Amino acid sequence: MPSPAQVRYAGFAGSLLLAVSAYLGGANRPWAPTITPGTIVAGDDGVLLPVSWLAGITLLIWAWWAGRRVVPSARWAYLTAGLWVLPLLPFLPLGSYDVYSYACQGWQQSAGLDPYAGGVDLLGCPWADAVAPTWTDSPAPYGPVFLLLAGLAAKVGGGSLTATVAGLRIVAVLGVLLIAVSLPALTRHTGVPLKRAVWLALACPLVPIHLVSGAHNDAVMVGLILAGLALAAARRPLLAGVLFGLAIGVKATAVVVVPFAVLLVFAPRKWRPAAALLGGVVAALAVVSLVSGRGFGWITGLTGSGVSVQWTSPPTAVGMTIGLFGINAVPVTRVAGIVLLAAVLVWLWWRALRGGDVWRNTGLAMAATVVLSPVFHPWYLTWALALLAVTVREETRWLVAPAAVASALCLPDGYNLALAVKTQGAVAMTVLLGYLGFKAIHAVKSSDPQPAGPGHAGDQLSRRDP
Repeated sequence: MPSPAQVRYAGFAGSLLLAVSAYLGGANRPWAPTITPGTIVAGDDGVLLPVSWLAGITLLIWAWWAGRRVVPSARWAYLTAGLWVLPLLPFLPLGSYDVYSYACQGWQQSAGLDPYAGGVDLLGCPWADAVAPTWTDSPAPYGPVFLLLAGLAAKVGGGSLTATVAGLRIVAVLGVLLIAVSLPALTRHTGVPLKRAVWLALACPLVPIHLVSGAHNDAVMVGLILAGLALAAARRPLLAGVLFGLAIGVKATAVVVVPFAVLLVFAPRKWRPAAALLGGVVAALAVVSLVSGRGFGWITGLTGSGVSVQWTSPPTAVGMTIGLFGINAVPVTRVAGIVLLAAVLVWLWWRALRGGDVWRNTGLAMAATVVLSPVFHPWYLTWALALLAVTVREETRWLVAPAAVASALCLPDGYNLALAVKTQGAVAMTVLLGYLGFKAIHAVKSSDPQPAGPGHAGDQLSRRDP
């Protein structure tokens, strides 16, 4: 078993190597993703770039995996996670061009244009050539809170793409910091050791690669969700509701958590706390929608995010597999996935209402949202990872393994390796879907129906458990 020092510095070495690959081949303007498995094999990218990426991602994943069993303290985990982030801060985004879409939406917002009225092809943007073609005609699919943040970054950036991206990266780092400061309050309620929750939620390679380097707005959404749950558990329903409203105002996905948060503040014959929480959600959304100047037009932009068709989404994979027989089933299986997701969310909420562990069911609800949504990108796993990190007490391999694989899916400038094995991946995902469903059901059934707490027997971890 490696020592804590070996884990820390192996991961740091991996982060340094990824910084080299970001410098040499990160997502850059103009949009021209040239690094693919074919170019690597042909030697078009040289030797240093692919070697630094492969060695870096391998070291970082290994360090996170091995570190589950050797984390000596929460402070050590915080410092190590922070150390792994530092090398990536000054360089080009890794794994995605999305931050350039954010920059253009921020420029449109700051210029008085309506990002919900069209894409950069219609509204324009001085950096439109950096936006991936998939999104050039798509209205902004994000809420007014993120538009305000992106608009601020563009305004402070003063017309510089580099400065605007730096501002968006600062926003993402603040989101990760909000996750970090929320974890202690949450683990006090769930009984999960803080050091373990910090390691799972913050040291995961998805955080430095996608949340920080890629500057994805998921960091802000997840940070607001965790902070809202901490306030709900502390019986501050109105403030909790405001934070949930702000989280929904970043990405609508956050709404999944609200019904479970209501259970945290609800008491028999006392509806006022629940009403205060829901009132905070509505009030926050109404205010930011008005302040942004866009009203509720952001709701119509949500439909544009489904244009990506990849087998990494299980419902889409099933449709792609059926499509091998000449039937265009993707739209049908996507709808079926959404219907199934609605049923699963209701079931999990009902279990929590009937005395189940609200925390565990909240985490599983977000995991179900990731698995059953029509579109999947690697950084989506951070939605569920952060919530499950504060609730999982048993062996964590079933949680860590998918995140580790997802961390390696994107090449430095954004090419998704899933594209190289579309047919094989769709079939494999379809076969594995039954297994994943079994594991999810097993996780739900194995959760203790009693409320979690430090004195709860289920919270006593074995020596062999990470």
